[in-house]
Amino acid sequence: MATPPRECRAVVAATRALTPEILEADLRMDDPPALAFAAGQWISVPFGPKTVRAYSIASTPRRPSVITLSADVAPAGLGSVWFRGLAPGVGVTFKGPLGGFVFDRGDARRPLMVAEEIGIVPIRAMLLDLDETGGARPVTLLYWVRDPGWLVYDDDFQSLARRAPGFRYRPVVGTSLAEAVAAAAPSVDGLVAYVAGGAATINATREVLMARGLDRKSVKWEKFYG
Repeated sequence: MATPPRECRAVVAATRALTPEILEADLRMDDPPALAFAAGQWISVPFGPKTVRAYSIASTPRRPSVITLSADVAPAGLGSVWFRGLAPGVGVTFKGPLGGFVFDRGDARRPLMVAEEIGIVPIRAMLLDLDETGGARPVTLLYWVRDPGWLVYDDDFQSLARRAPGFRYRPVVGTSLAEAVAAAAPSVDGLVAYVAGGAATINATREVLMARGLDRKSVKWEKFYG
């Protein structure tokens, strides 16, 4: 059953720079003391009466007293400046959990997961949650980035690929994502896709898969921009 969103308070416990432009922050929950959420969901941080920014949760529900956020701060906008300013001891208010881009464990179809750069965050949470709970199943991950420096969670996926024979990890660096999707899905029978990234990535993935006969509703997505 989905947990209804609520107003929350937390304190920054730690911050890390994964790259100069991708940062992580651990938030220790204060009120409530633990946040019940599903892997793939996000929180909303207010910056005024009508201005909010959304941040996907990078950690899994197994550790609900501390949640990890991961953000691309390259745009240098309001949210980027705020995220760069986070430091241990800083208080944070937000609303959550939010979003329906979550893995359906009752769906027996084989998942194809496609992520573009920072769109990897909710998909990483889903994959780690499946691994932590013994729910591993055959999954293919396509992780598109503009250059190798953006493969921020590469170690996680390389490790998972070594442990889980059914997990196929395919980083796609700077080349055509559509071609990679076509190669990863020669048949769409029994397939369901989870796609996270920009609008162009979502549309391109959906077009490739639908051209091969996949139903539009079998492509689940989370748009980060565009």
